[in-house]
Amino acid sequence: MQTDRVILGIDPGTTVMGYGIIHHKGNKIALTTMGFIKLNKFFSHEKRLRRIFERTETLIREYKPDELAIEAPFYGKNVQSMLKLGRAQGVAMAAALSRDIPIFEYSPRKIKQSITGKGNSSKEQVAAMLMRLLSIGEAPKYLDATDGVAVAVCHYFQGGTSPGDKKYNGWNDFLKQNPGKSV
Repeated sequence: MQTDRVILGIDPGTTVMGYGIIHHKGNKIALTTMGFIKLNKFFSHEKRLRRIFERTETLIREYKPDELAIEAPFYGKNVQSMLKLGRAQGVAMAAALSRDIPIFEYSPRKIKQSITGKGNSSKEQVAAMLMRLLSIGEAPKYLDATDGVAVAVCHYFQGGTSPGDKKYNGWNDFLKQNPGKSV
């Protein structure tokens, strides 16, 4: 496992997308940046997806992550919401795949369990633990930002692997693991 790497964590969303970037050096991690993208000002779903793709590309260009860790969509009661969330995740992944950045996917439960020890923790509990762990002075306006950091930290805690979850090393690898998703 590489011990000097930059990890971009993304909590995909269609209203607010959170992201966090950590630097892992030796046996320490430090927060580089975190933030969120408000998407509710875009009225069409397609424009929101475009903004997610463009912002993810900008983060990749600016911070040059070695790996992308992303939260997997979870099954909810509203199928349409889940489909939209999956599309948001997909365009963020496409930005990383276009730069041959390895992608690691984690379930929401795995991320929460990795940060707090409990898979059913609240956003506030996850944020509080990360604030202590990474010496973050104050919570961000939207906890989606700390959720993005949580995905990156979860990946670090997993040792750069995602057992039981998915990893992609480029378009061909993605298509091999997801037959039937190509056009």
